[in-house]
Amino acid sequence: MLYNLRMMPLTRSVLHAFPTVATAISQTPSARRAGRRLLLVAALPLLAALIAGCGKPLEAVDVVGDWRAVLASPGGELPFTIRIEDGGDWLRAVVINGDERAPVTRVDLDGGRVTFHFEGYDATIESTFTEDGRLEGRWRKTTPEGESALDFVAEKDDTRRFLEAEGPGSGPKEIDGNWAVTFTDEDGSEAARGEFTQTGQRVTGTFLTPTGDYRFLEGRYANGLLRLSTFDGAHAFLFTAEADATTGELKNGHFYSRDVYHATWTARRLEGDEQVLPDAWEQVGLTNDEGRFAWSFDDVDGKTFSSDDPRFRGKVTLVNLFGTWCPNCNDEAPLLAAWYKRYQEDGLEIVGLAYEFTGDVDRDRAQLRRFAERYAIAYPLLLAGVSDKQAAAETVPDLTGVIAYPTTVFIGRDGKVRKIHSGFAGPGTGRHHSELVSELEGLIRDLLAESASRRA
Repeated sequence: MLYNLRMMPLTRSVLHAFPTVATAISQTPSARRAGRRLLLVAALPLLAALIAGCGKPLEAVDVVGDWRAVLASPGGELPFTIRIEDGGDWLRAVVINGDERAPVTRVDLDGGRVTFHFEGYDATIESTFTEDGRLEGRWRKTTPEGESALDFVAEKDDTRRFLEAEGPGSGPKEIDGNWAVTFTDEDGSEAARGEFTQTGQRVTGTFLTPTGDYRFLEGRYANGLLRLSTFDGAHAFLFTAEADATTGELKNGHFYSRDVYHATWTARRLEGDEQVLPDAWEQVGLTNDEGRFAWSFDDVDGKTFSSDDPRFRGKVTLVNLFGTWCPNCNDEAPLLAAWYKRYQEDGLEIVGLAYEFTGDVDRDRAQLRRFAERYAIAYPLLLAGVSDKQAAAETVPDLTGVIAYPTTVFIGRDGKVRKIHSGFAGPGTGRHHSELVSELEGLIRDLLAESASRRA
């Protein structure tokens, strides 16, 4: 999906320099179009001076098109594609990872600078034109540690992902299929499931984990070397591994996330219907014998909501623990919004408990407002705490823990918890996503029907 983004080709000083044309731009659409053309012609000398540092005249600076973008990950180049389109008065852009079109919420083109905003994730790419027409700058994102940042460079009209690179030079011809994966970091090991599709040297797919998935991955397999990457404004992932010519296994794997995280990994082909992931319905339970889940938090306006409120009494209630920073939560949000609209009259209530990065109440409330607006969410979103899972678990002592965002608690009309689901398989997981969506909506319908039959 493409989002219209505001085009800002002129600086404030230019508008001040040409007040008559600036007034024309503010009038009728036809006058605005004529005014823009006049302003561009009249302002060229001044604009040339304003962007002299970029070494490229304005008329030669054309940002519309596909750009091969690269973040300087600690593990090497982390490539992706940015597509910029001309929407007339607006620029619009998406980041391309395989079949994914991750939206850029706003693009500012101001003189020799191009800024890509990912407002839902509190992230930006700030870049400047170089003499050879490239973009150079830095990706920055708010994190629990304060900020993540990686150097950024992009070159226009290049849609290649990974470039040629030396590998071990041998290995199986293809890695297409399903894999049992083990990730290892300083905290221990975790099982995952890798699912890859290969066409020629191009590889797409993802890793499913006990808490979610690693989004739409795209990359290249050649000379025994596998490289995969994704970027969506929030997450910058780079995976590499070598294929063993004798065993066919993937070894010497490395996983880099942003500028702070590194894990190693290995993989072997899955056999038949072998299961490697735990049941997402069994990972979190209750700490009380009454089957209750109590909570009380404030919304973005400071109004307190609690599990004892009359609006939830006698209703099927979904309590969704999430974060605006979490891509899988963003995958799930439009579904929850649609289900609330569809089933509210039948007795469904939903409430979101947000766990944000900074603990800055004003910043976190602003993020929640953007999240609600983006997905047309009509149910209450409450600020529950910070994203640290141990700290989050302390805010909801009726749960045995918080191991994933999102986590959804399903409560019947009698106020008792029926099921708890940890994590969410996003659209990058293909059939797993479709099956989970069907399962979750089916549970909602069953709870509503069960409650209706009891009343009858």
